[in-house]
Amino acid sequence: MTWILIVVTVFVIALFTVEFIIAAPPYTGDKAPHFNGKEFINPTGLEEHHYFDVIKWWFSGNDKGNWYKLTKEDTPNSQAPKQIVAAEDFHATFINHSSFLLQFDGMNIVTDPIWSNRASPFQWIGPKRMRPPGLRFEDLPPIDLVLISHNHYDHLDLQSVKDLQQEHDPIFVVPLGVDKLLYDQGIEKTISLDWWEDQNINLKLSLTAVPARHFSGRGLFDRNQTLWCGYVLHTQEGNIYFAGDSGYGDFFKDIGHKFGPMRASFIPIGAYKPRWFMEPIHVSPKEAVQVHRAVQSEQSFAMHFGTFPLADDGMFDAKRELQKLLKEDPSLRQSFQIPVEGETEIIEGKTDQSISNNIIRTG
Repeated sequence: MTWILIVVTVFVIALFTVEFIIAAPPYTGDKAPHFNGKEFINPTGLEEHHYFDVIKWWFSGNDKGNWYKLTKEDTPNSQAPKQIVAAEDFHATFINHSSFLLQFDGMNIVTDPIWSNRASPFQWIGPKRMRPPGLRFEDLPPIDLVLISHNHYDHLDLQSVKDLQQEHDPIFVVPLGVDKLLYDQGIEKTISLDWWEDQNINLKLSLTAVPARHFSGRGLFDRNQTLWCGYVLHTQEGNIYFAGDSGYGDFFKDIGHKFGPMRASFIPIGAYKPRWFMEPIHVSPKEAVQVHRAVQSEQSFAMHFGTFPLADDGMFDAKRELQKLLKEDPSLRQSFQIPVEGETEIIEGKTDQSISNNIIRTG
């Protein structure tokens, strides 16, 4: 009995020690319609899963899709992107997962950066990267701005964030509360935004944080203590939408009504199985098409697939399901792209006051 008590005590101490190390500092600001003073809340009527559901999923015995590790030899050779892109054009280079390099009007922006081998607080455990980044960190042009949608490890990788700060000294745009985590890492050039709050970056660019249906947390006991969001970039050539991580909801229509049509959108498609568990937090490929239409996107790009095994879908399930949907609907074939790591998608500037749908690939 004594030994059992000792083992339990050691386990509890170890658990709380790890939690102290990895948990994110909470937001401590004023109450808001989606912040009750302790935690953030999803759009009205939309609830995410809870810990009991996680345990149920872990022990459900569902068949998990196949994954295998790709190497540089399995992926196309990528070219270093341009240092600067002219005002009228828009370049998007897919790094993989939710990481893109966005270039327009002399600005270079990175979304949800992760170059690490695992989406985890520790590089010896946790979801492993199954395909190399499409763009080497050292090939990045000077980065002006970094967008972070929430504090999960596959969207906010501390090593990548610290490397960006050291090499490029950009501005980091984050949801409410996430700035405190960056401050702890010595990063002070941050902008923290609430849903529907906007911010001028310079004379040619402003942005708005927009709602998403998800959750936050880096430890066991810091759930929903910081906000999650998507972003709309307001440029001279049109709006650009980065959805972050989200389940489906009517708020997408609100975003489209307020800011559409979008010149370009970046929409997640993966980590969507099983639906009973993932539906509240991750859109399926079919729902991604609904998002594309709801935000009135001229050109959408899939993301959040095929890099980290985070759910029951296999490495190519989301891509194949979206390809099937695109094949069935000719109107989607050119307006919803599945990007390839290392390739740069180019949307040409406006012609006769309309946005060109000519997509040029490089890489």
